Amino acid sequence: MESLKLFFTTKVHTLMVVDSLWQLGILLVAVLIAWRLHYQWKNFLAVRLGRKEQQGVSRFLLRGSGYLIFPIITLLIVYLAASLLPIFNISISILNIIIPLLLSLAAIRISVYSLRRSFTRTRHLRAWEGIISASIWCLVALHLVGWLPVILTALDQAAISFGSNRISVLSVFKFIIIVAIYIVVARWLANLIEQRAKRSSSISSSMQVGLSKFSSVALYSIAIIIALNSVGIDLTSLAVFGGAIGVGLGFGLQRIASNFISGFILLFDRSIKPGDVISIGERFGWVVALHARYIVVKDRDGVETLIPNENIITSEVTNWSYSDKHVRVKIPVQVSYQDDVELAMQLMRDCCKVSERVLPNPAPVVRLVSFEDSGIKLELRLWLDDPEEGVGSVKSDINLSIWKTFKANNITIPFPQRDVHILNNN
Repeated sequence: MESLKLFFTTKVHTLMVVDSLWQLGILLVAVLIAWRLHYQWKNFLAVRLGRKEQQGVSRFLLRGSGYLIFPIITLLIVYLAASLLPIFNISISILNIIIPLLLSLAAIRISVYSLRRSFTRTRHLRAWEGIISASIWCLVALHLVGWLPVILTALDQAAISFGSNRISVLSVFKFIIIVAIYIVVARWLANLIEQRAKRSSSISSSMQVGLSKFSSVALYSIAIIIALNSVGIDLTSLAVFGGAIGVGLGFGLQRIASNFISGFILLFDRSIKPGDVISIGERFGWVVALHARYIVVKDRDGVETLIPNENIITSEVTNWSYSDKHVRVKIPVQVSYQDDVELAMQLMRDCCKVSERVLPNPAPVVRLVSFEDSGIKLELRLWLDDPEEGVGSVKSDINLSIWKTFKANNITIPFPQRDVHILNNN
């Protein structure tokens, strides 16, 4: 660490000469001008892209220009100053270093932006874009100015030994960088497989989700194993940690592991797939998404319920669209004993025409179910092929039509009645 301190002290004294101050002042002015222009261009892009007029490649180029304005404007000003200062016998040694730094900054920012656009758009990935660009540029900058070997040596000297294993700050940084690179590659491959699976018409929706999840887990696992091997960590030494993880799964993580495995069972046996209409307990809705730990069920009220995969495996689930979306709806109605039952049955069949969702084949039928205390119980049975739209609206429309039709034809819908006899004991 003393050598590192001496190195930086020498560099600071070098920067304090007059020529260096001139160059640093010009650099500061260039940064301020470029930052102001970058801010104005950013506002212009916000207005232009907010109109949704630009799409595809033109939108990509416009948004990418926002990443180049600052380094390019700074580079032009610095290059102009580097051309003029020798006329006044002022050294440009610092500016000669700044020029490749600005070129590398522009190249890194546009490269990371292009790489980020190839992934699925998420807020987290966009937030990490700036950190990744800054980290890569710092390494390139240290290499260009010749400081990187000194810093790497100092970081390698700060180490702790555990038996035959030596862990330094440099090895930790290398591990983090290598893991990040392999995970980025794994993520890109997983997204590529997912997009290809979604475009395939020969793969069912549940298999598409299953293939996507399985490939993600497999690629991430391979990426971590290769990263550990790349930094020289003996994988056999992780056997103890593997045993600890197994014990953790057996106790604290048992439910998590159960939900995770149940998720893969649901994906590959295709008993539940996105778009299915299911009932579990008192919940009724259609499956919006399948995840590794839970499924998302959305009901008619727009409420999304997250149901653990283990509950789907171990509980009784009604899948209204497992092999066929056709469902039968039953509407019970009572008529009075004094009414014409056959006429009432014909009117109930005719009332099915008020809803376009009722299928003509199989045709609606009415059955005389039983003779009740208050009247004769009839039951209208009809078929639908879109249970995801719900059955409540169909029942409501038909019930209202039956009510109006029965009143128009003097058919009575009875209600419970009791006769009270008062006995006179006198």
